[in-house]
Amino acid sequence: MAHTVQGVVAGVAGAKVSVETITVPDPGPGEALVEVKACGVCHTDLHYREGGINDEFPFLLGHEAAGVVEAVGEGVNDLSPGDFVVLNWRAVCWTCRACRRGEPWYCFETHNAAQPMTLADGTPLSPALGIGAFAEKTLVHSGQCTKVDPRAPAEVAGLLGCGVMAGIGAAINTGQVGRGDSVAVLGCGGVGDAAIVGARLAGATTIIAVDLDPKKLEWAQAMGATHVVNAGSADVIESIRELTGGNGADVVIDAVGIPQTFKQAFYARDLAGTVVLVGVPTPDLTVELPLIDVFARGGAIKSSWYGDCLPSRDFPMLIDLYLQGRLDLSPFVTETIGLDDVEEAFDAMHDGSVLRSVVTL
Repeated sequence: MAHTVQGVVAGVAGAKVSVETITVPDPGPGEALVEVKACGVCHTDLHYREGGINDEFPFLLGHEAAGVVEAVGEGVNDLSPGDFVVLNWRAVCWTCRACRRGEPWYCFETHNAAQPMTLADGTPLSPALGIGAFAEKTLVHSGQCTKVDPRAPAEVAGLLGCGVMAGIGAAINTGQVGRGDSVAVLGCGGVGDAAIVGARLAGATTIIAVDLDPKKLEWAQAMGATHVVNAGSADVIESIRELTGGNGADVVIDAVGIPQTFKQAFYARDLAGTVVLVGVPTPDLTVELPLIDVFARGGAIKSSWYGDCLPSRDFPMLIDLYLQGRLDLSPFVTETIGLDDVEEAFDAMHDGSVLRSVVTL
């Protein structure tokens, strides 16, 4: 039996989103029906609305979510109705060449639900990142559901589904920050602040936050930054070098994803240091660097897909740290809102007044 629910839809590029009646089918083989409890408003949803991801409109937005499994399809043996889950957008296949060589975080054949969710008139919807969780219920592949401790509040747990995991993973998994390292983070929104939290968890002793917004720099300090640099009034590269004994940081994380910040990250790292790009660039952006500098500086330049996470490994671990009081995720939740407030949440994201607006259902 199909389910009729309310969901937030982007109908055409650049237009305001609307709450529409959508139809969600019962789960088929390998699928799960999830009652969504909370879903964060992420920049990626805004990119979808603006047509910056692809043009497969209409989109059912929302992907940074937690909820409760309502039903599972044939062949699903590791989930049961009632399980509390965080949704992920990289459900690994375990059979592609990346998975077979022991690097499932690079999986090239990730799974999504096979059946479409639709508008009331039968128009198929494209769920954001294969999830579509700005809705009362959503249909996903069972591998997109990661069971976690149900004692964690949904509005906190759901943030691991994208931004917080991307930032923490950029520091720990991709950047491989170690004890005593120096780390600089360019861009102190939700992902950048999560990278600061990840660097602190990994034992970095110097953590430098860089942003143009004084309010965001205050948030970054509350998250664990030991130093701040206002990029509007200071030379970013020289400031990072001064704070690291003239050498540059061991790891520099670009959480913005534009040519200017990428170049700053490249030149602000120590010789043989690591640059991590976790901010998502738009398809039109290019960067130019002297090839001799790429050669002479050594080290590594890495992109971080989803914080190079393995959801089945990382989500439960981070929730356990949260419940133990060792990882405070609550400051990431600036406000809780309803489905009708998503467009206003995009405006708040633009003006920098929130780290995360979270839709609760």
